[in-house]
Amino acid sequence: MARTARGAIMAMDSAADLDERNRGADVAVTASYIGVLPARLAMEYAPRAVIGFDGGVGPEGVGIAGLWYYEALNVPAAAVDVMTIILGDGIDAYHNGRISFANRPARDCGVDIGMPAHEAAMLMLENDPATPGAYGVTNRTIVEDGPDGRKVIVTDSIVFGTDEDRRNVLVTAGHTGRSGARHIETVGPFGFICSDGGMGRNNSGIAGLPITNELGIAGATVDARTARLGDGMSTYRDGTISAANDLALACGVTVGMPAREAAHYLVNRKAV
Repeated sequence: MARTARGAIMAMDSAADLDERNRGADVAVTASYIGVLPARLAMEYAPRAVIGFDGGVGPEGVGIAGLWYYEALNVPAAAVDVMTIILGDGIDAYHNGRISFANRPARDCGVDIGMPAHEAAMLMLENDPATPGAYGVTNRTIVEDGPDGRKVIVTDSIVFGTDEDRRNVLVTAGHTGRSGARHIETVGPFGFICSDGGMGRNNSGIAGLPITNELGIAGATVDARTARLGDGMSTYRDGTISAANDLALACGVTVGMPAREAAHYLVNRKAV
């Protein structure tokens, strides 16, 4: 579909159509769903980047699960909305597909949701993703300003907290078990919202709540069924509070409350 000094954009009806000619240089725009199986087939030939369709996402996100397979390999990948394309027709996917999901390496290249597939493919051909270490992808975002210089900070894990967060409320996406509480204690935020991790046996996913309460840190958890583990913005946008310690309850946090509302109460809690 296009060629530059860096490689080509190749439209293909199936991820199984990649071959040795595509290795390391080409962007493959396929009319396969972008799950793990097609990702394995495509990565046999290590293309520069891949676009597939989202398959309606499906149970457990299987239709787009390959995005994270590719992300772990730092390969840009994106999905187009299946309703914008003709299945099995790679050229149609290239011309008419609209991006519905993109992984972090693809976003590094400039790919965004709603973008035409042909534009996304060119961005992935002409740009390289960043190569951050494991602790370099934090997705740290300020979502609310509170009193006395406090802020609500969203990040993907409590381990990404910094010294400045001793005055902030952290919204993260790891569990709040015993090890989670240890990391919360190390960071020492003004308040926190994490995940209950699915609760676990003996409610071990929220075992950190009484521990942090004793430390004077107000905190709560969201139901892991409502927000994606490892995705702090999902905790903030999608999460529903499943449990809270006494300090958080005292400042107005309640079970069933949206996480963003709970974060507002926590950041406005009076310092003691």
